[in-house]
Amino acid sequence: MAKVTFNNRNSVFFSDLKQAVENYFSQTNTRKTGNFKLYLKTIVLIPAALLIYILLLTVSMPVWVSLLLCGVLGIVFASIGFNVMHDANHGSYSSKKWVNSLLGYTINALGGNAFIWKFKHNIIHHTYTNVDGVDDDIARSPLMRQCQSQIWKPAHKYQHIYVVFLYAISSLAWAAYLDFDKYFKKKVNNTPMQKMSVNDHVVFWVSKLLYAFFYIALPIMVVGFVPWLVGYLVMEIVLGFVLAIVFQLAHVVEETEFEYAGPNEALLIENEWAVHQIKTTSNFAPRNKIVSWFAGGLNYQVEHHLFPRISHIHYPAISKIVEQKCKEYKLPYNSIKTMRAAIVSHFRMMKQMGRPPQTA
Repeated sequence: MAKVTFNNRNSVFFSDLKQAVENYFSQTNTRKTGNFKLYLKTIVLIPAALLIYILLLTVSMPVWVSLLLCGVLGIVFASIGFNVMHDANHGSYSSKKWVNSLLGYTINALGGNAFIWKFKHNIIHHTYTNVDGVDDDIARSPLMRQCQSQIWKPAHKYQHIYVVFLYAISSLAWAAYLDFDKYFKKKVNNTPMQKMSVNDHVVFWVSKLLYAFFYIALPIMVVGFVPWLVGYLVMEIVLGFVLAIVFQLAHVVEETEFEYAGPNEALLIENEWAVHQIKTTSNFAPRNKIVSWFAGGLNYQVEHHLFPRISHIHYPAISKIVEQKCKEYKLPYNSIKTMRAAIVSHFRMMKQMGRPPQTA
């Protein structure tokens, strides 16, 4: 396992930035956790998912309507993940720990596992963002090359085309294989996981069994195997693609930087941790209110990576502070104006990474 450290001896940027953000919350008398805007999203999204699920199992409708609803269900599930699950598992949804824990389990209802996700995302990804060899979000794969330090394969020449398929099956792979792989290996991309308690093990297996019952067994019993299979695949394809593309636009674009940590090597990153986050992360479509509502503020990834325990509801406000401080310290503030431009940047980068290293 690689040992990665940051040069935090002169971390004046983050100290200054934190103080400015603290002043904002103090002056506005605002809590850092969620507010009625976030609670309203929860009240809309979770009942909407339950309603669509029940309709699909109980109401006879044309095939095209059923498939449309399956696709919509995938979108709603993604938005629950972005808005409710994400804030809750970062501890930023509520000031009450039990509320965060309860709503954090929404990831289990989507096929994942809260314990594994928090280790993989909160600890590994948020600490070692875009560090090849450590960050599981850019884990090495024979099918994808996401940065210069990763080994090139001939198949990568076409990755900017076939990654669309990989993104589409990512949620299915997550539910059916990736969690189990991490669970049994007890590590995330070569980093040993924290020890799971008895309760963590019970929750893992019970939630996996409940997922199999509500998403596979019950629908097959009610509507039949073929209708279930087609509808389930539509839902998973939409869910997987939406989840993957939103997370990719935050880190795997032309504007962001990468580091490499070789196996069993020590890597000292010559930046303080916060500067590393600034350089490896990008916002996208920050002025698009529809994207911001749906994506749970994940289009403000710079702010999220600097302040993951602040609810995404506050990111538009503190983004002005972050951008100003970046200017003062002559640091980049990566922010792609539109969703379309961010998608173009991502696929352009994937095409570039698909070229042999000597011509990249």
